[in-house]
Amino acid sequence: MNPAPGTTPVIVGVGQASDPLDSADYRFWSSADLAAAAGRAAIEDAAGSPGRVSTAIDVLAGIRPFELSGPVEPPLGGASNYPRAVCGRIGIDPPRAVLEMVGGQSPQHLVTEFSGRIARGDCDAVLITGGEALSTEAHFADRNDRPDFADHTDGPLEDRGAGWDYYLDDNLLTHELFSAPAAYALVDTARRAALGMDPAAYRRAIGELFAPFTEVAAGNPLAAVRRAFTAEKLATVTPDNRMVWSPYPRRTIAREKVNLGAAVLLMSQDAAQAAGVPRERWVYLHGHADVTDLPLLERPRLDRGTSAVDAVSTALDMAGIGVDDVTTFDLYSCFAAPVFAVLDGLGLRVDDPRRFTVTGGLPFFGGPGNGYSTHAIAETVSALRAAGGGYGLVGANGGILDKYSVGIYSPDPRPWCGGDPARARALTGPAARVSSPTAQVSGPAARVPDPASRRPVARHAEGSARIESYTVHHGSGGPDRGIMIGSLHADGSRFLAFLSEELTELSVREELVGRDVVVRANGPRNVARPVV
Repeated sequence: MNPAPGTTPVIVGVGQASDPLDSADYRFWSSADLAAAAGRAAIEDAAGSPGRVSTAIDVLAGIRPFELSGPVEPPLGGASNYPRAVCGRIGIDPPRAVLEMVGGQSPQHLVTEFSGRIARGDCDAVLITGGEALSTEAHFADRNDRPDFADHTDGPLEDRGAGWDYYLDDNLLTHELFSAPAAYALVDTARRAALGMDPAAYRRAIGELFAPFTEVAAGNPLAAVRRAFTAEKLATVTPDNRMVWSPYPRRTIAREKVNLGAAVLLMSQDAAQAAGVPRERWVYLHGHADVTDLPLLERPRLDRGTSAVDAVSTALDMAGIGVDDVTTFDLYSCFAAPVFAVLDGLGLRVDDPRRFTVTGGLPFFGGPGNGYSTHAIAETVSALRAAGGGYGLVGANGGILDKYSVGIYSPDPRPWCGGDPARARALTGPAARVSSPTAQVSGPAARVPDPASRRPVARHAEGSARIESYTVHHGSGGPDRGIMIGSLHADGSRFLAFLSEELTELSVREELVGRDVVVRANGPRNVARPVV
């Protein structure tokens, strides 16, 4: 292997911060406070000269907090210039400040993007950081003693915009697919039906997937739920584990009410040496991929996550390793579907002794908005340093499996590979990969989705149709509304619709996937009813 040149990017520091509401030293930290605390921890973790490390930082890339991700004003206020507010709290003033778009893929995407910029000589040191005070916001939103998180720090800012236009349109919003549990439940229900499993068996499968996650969370001092659960406990619907959107009991969905921050510090090898960062702190990005899939309704198969499989396969190919060589995983786990997508695509089993999280996963560690995978990267880097070698794979998911970013990390030196798997193979050897005709991979090996594979979509649906997937919301009194994806018999167009009251009630007793229905447009909403 060729020696890594001085511009090769390395992770030199990682940091995490928390401010749980029930802690004895609860500090009322805002999202900017949490991001800054994590950033300071990453600078300290580099173990170089703190002054030289801080001075070297020429970019701060902020992971967009939820307070800046939607049209609603945050209940406690927020920072008008989030990255600069974080910089001020850390005590740095880099020339460039970036605020990334929404999406759980954004932490890994930022690591890949700025690693490439460092390799090209565009910058020397980049601090990627973010925080969420979602627990505090929920607790104090309607109270008179709520803290004021408004911050008016100014300075130059590159705001990339929220970017919701890719993930949501009027059709999805009208039919309640702004609700992540509802959207992912449609994917998991399609998978359940494709496997021929009944709802109880599928809940059990989700429990078996997530039980090992709870064991990891139980040993993580930052986790929101530090308790191990059996698969049966996760799968069984009880008053304290009620059904939310079928097939998800409460314990199996992402827990967003947390106060967490995490940061990753990237430097070129030359900058790290100049700042006195010891070589044993360096961790390299051996493989990476950013993949964009077709919108949910246009995908040939609802039950598969081709973007996730393509991203993982491409990153493994670039790293020159196979999936059996990976020593640690963290697969984005807001719900079961994104984890199952990778396991199905790569032939992995839920009882793999390596497990598929280093944090405990979003339902148990916590799901701090767009920033969860920053914690996954931080834990991965720490585990690899402790082991003195190996490969850690982080999979980060955005939208409804719309965008998936992967990084493969190792302490072993590796020249930067900017996106060409063929070059990576020449450096490190062959690796198997899986390809999909529907996903688009970033970099020189990009593939454009095949237009012939797109399913047509009917915004206003009329006529006889068949249910391809569905989910039902359960309130305190039981099932109260349902959403379905169907296809019109007339031309095969996909559509979204609400289930009628009759179909919602029927879903408790009978399988709806494959059932014929009649759909009618009722204003902007489509409604499906049983065939009379």
